Amino acid sequence: MIRRMLRVAFPLAVAVLIGAQFFPPARTNPVSDPESSFEAVARPPAEVASLVNRACRDCHSNETVWPWYSKVAPVSWLVAKDVQEGRNHLNFSEWGRLGPEMARSRLREVCEQVRGNEMPLWYYVPLHPTARLSQTEVTTLCNQSPGGPAD
Repeated sequence: MIRRMLRVAFPLAVAVLIGAQFFPPARTNPVSDPESSFEAVARPPAEVASLVNRACRDCHSNETVWPWYSKVAPVSWLVAKDVQEGRNHLNFSEWGRLGPEMARSRLREVCEQVRGNEMPLWYYVPLHPTARLSQTEVTTLCNQSPGGPAD
């Protein structure tokens, strides 16, 4: 009975996975003005800019580097969804759109998220180990962000 079910279920699952490849999500990097970026507007210290670029840019900017697995459904749908949500919540490429108060609020939120190990996302880090932040890097990000400590 189980073998019969597997003989039907396995080919069906393979067919569904193959068919899913014909429905790729949009993997775009919208054009943005470099003068509106986090680096241009906030002018953070070089080490902070480097940390943001290394750990945050793929999901929180218009400069996403789309990895190979972002082309394989159903993972591609999850990656595209995470990037879209990340950009909607915080986009370092469009920092200039934030007013001063919102920018300070976002910096405090970034600090809280990295201190609480909520960012980068736990399932992102194994495939992107350079995104992992040490405690020293978290302290650097929180203490040297523009506007002083983001407590």
